[in-house]
Amino acid sequence: MTSLDQHASSSAAARLDRARFGRPHLKILSGSGVGWALDAMDVGLISFIIAALGAEWQLDSATTGWIASVGFIGMAIGASVGGLLADKLGRRQVFAITLLIYGVATGASALVGGVGALLVLRFLVGLGLGSELPVASTYVSEFAPAKIRGRLVVVLEAFWAVGWTAAALIGYFVVPLENGWRWAFAIGAVPAVYALVVRWTLPESPRWLESKGRFAEAQTIVDRFEHGSVAAAPTASAAVPRAGFADLFRGGLAPRTLALWSVWAFVNFSYYGAFIWIPSILHAQGFDLVRSFGYTLIITLAQLPGYALAAWLIEVWGRRATLSVFLVGSAISAMLFGTAGEVWQILLFGCLLSFFNLGAWGALYAVSPEVYPTAVRATGAGAAAAVGRIASIVAPLFTPWALGVGGAPLVFTVFAICFAIAAASAWGLSELKGRSLA
Repeated sequence: MTSLDQHASSSAAARLDRARFGRPHLKILSGSGVGWALDAMDVGLISFIIAALGAEWQLDSATTGWIASVGFIGMAIGASVGGLLADKLGRRQVFAITLLIYGVATGASALVGGVGALLVLRFLVGLGLGSELPVASTYVSEFAPAKIRGRLVVVLEAFWAVGWTAAALIGYFVVPLENGWRWAFAIGAVPAVYALVVRWTLPESPRWLESKGRFAEAQTIVDRFEHGSVAAAPTASAAVPRAGFADLFRGGLAPRTLALWSVWAFVNFSYYGAFIWIPSILHAQGFDLVRSFGYTLIITLAQLPGYALAAWLIEVWGRRATLSVFLVGSAISAMLFGTAGEVWQILLFGCLLSFFNLGAWGALYAVSPEVYPTAVRATGAGAAAAVGRIASIVAPLFTPWALGVGGAPLVFTVFAICFAIAAASAWGLSELKGRSLA
């Protein structure tokens, strides 16, 4: 156990761990989940938009690959910076700011007249998105009762499927229209408005408040989560020592950090390499734009049952087993999808890939904040996400190149190998099913 792990749980943290799930928890989950869904909608939209822009602007695959990848460059930077800021400024503050940044940048993308301006704005979008995702999962995990913490974070991640489905619907009904991609970007500006909701209606994390010595504020918030029933009197515990990036490798945390980074890197590479390009791959195989978008919509819907099963299993099997099994399922599905030729095969194996991969994402987001104590929780989750985003920068550039070399079988064989490596790496993570956060 590290020195940070040995920090005694404050009364507010203990009360949150044993609290019953109620309306305040639902407000945190739904409020964060809407932000999460809006994130997914933005990331999902670009997969449809680059297919449309490729045809309208007569772009080559390298250029469309960069339109996708530049956003992930921003996400890599944003994930690491956002985590550090969330540990210094607070979870809610950074959550709201990042929603505002990427919402405004997405809306402005509707007005661009060329690739250069679009690349700049997609980078800014990535900064906001990359900062927001690890902060949101940390935020929810710090409010969740210990017995259902993993399940609630998987439910939060399930909002990703809602957002990606919304992107697929917009891609199917809006993007094929004249200037449809501009209207799609305009719709993506909604997070800028939602940022105000987050800033003024959601509370700050009591665990973070106590880590800064703000005990009275923390206790007041916890009181609301216990419906006015105070389970324990406030104690004058010391604030958690300030910590930074280097602490992710101290006091026994290094093995956890390296294992988590490995899972994030290989899952990101495979997921974004596949799902950003699926509409374009189908279009290249001879399906018209509307049909390829329609098939992608069907494949996307399979994400929801994947999340549902992962949310149940994560408190039954535990984090590592659930994550590993879903990653093995992703590897097998990727191999099958790479060889699919008939429409029924594309839909079946695509749905299986979507089901297993997004279930794995749910488990990964649940386990990531748990790996670290409060002082470096958002920093650790953000650093892992940043490593993953580096892999996701490469993936959209790798896919069109590999398609030219060996077609879909080569591409999805590589993705299957990456999923298998991630499944093995998952066993290097700590198992905290039902246990209190440090």
